[in-house]
Amino acid sequence: MILVKICGITNWPDAVAACDAGANLLGFNFYEKSLRRVSTVEAATIRAKLPPGVQAVGLFVNAKPAEINSLHAFVRFNAAQLHGDETPGIVSEVTLTLPVIKAFRVAADFPLGSLDKYHDAFAFLLDGRRAGQFGGTGVSADWNVARRAVAAHRIFLAGGLVPANVGAAIRSVRPYAVDVASGVESKPGKKDHTRMKEFIDEVRRTEQQLEAPQTGRLAP
Repeated sequence: MILVKICGITNWPDAVAACDAGANLLGFNFYEKSLRRVSTVEAATIRAKLPPGVQAVGLFVNAKPAEINSLHAFVRFNAAQLHGDETPGIVSEVTLTLPVIKAFRVAADFPLGSLDKYHDAFAFLLDGRRAGQFGGTGVSADWNVARRAVAAHRIFLAGGLVPANVGAAIRSVRPYAVDVASGVESKPGKKDHTRMKEFIDEVRRTEQQLEAPQTGRLAP
């Protein structure tokens, strides 16, 4: 099954709608400069009420491992998404406590070999690249790069995904998971509940199509 992560959850109504739509993971953004930043108290309140089958991911940008551990102790998220310029050593340190999803901003010239340095990461999130921003840009990651990365790594595909293109993205890349924030929002930090359901429905529809047996006659 392709996992669906709805990132940038800031309030309980959006969390409920995401869960009802079938999300597998919810992302809570603790980066102080993000328009989707959630308070620690609000994140902990939402986390405590999530259904057992839905996991929480804390998103950080260049945070110290001690800060991540402190927030984890209070919020109890299931994994840390590191979306900054964290070194392999930082990732390894955080993995002593939590699984890490290491994010990279990816264009056509992205050196795939750099992923191999992060041998302790559970998965990699490939996002679009825009100068000066650490994600949530609505810019697509390079699908060709992502498709090559899938051969050797668990890949969360992000960047510019919306209900209208997530099916094509899945067919092209075959990722471990898809991640969406701005593509299902009415404004930064506020989800459009209809679009969330459309997005997840399209993921599941595409998944079923890929799993369906091929039929038809061979050409004479």
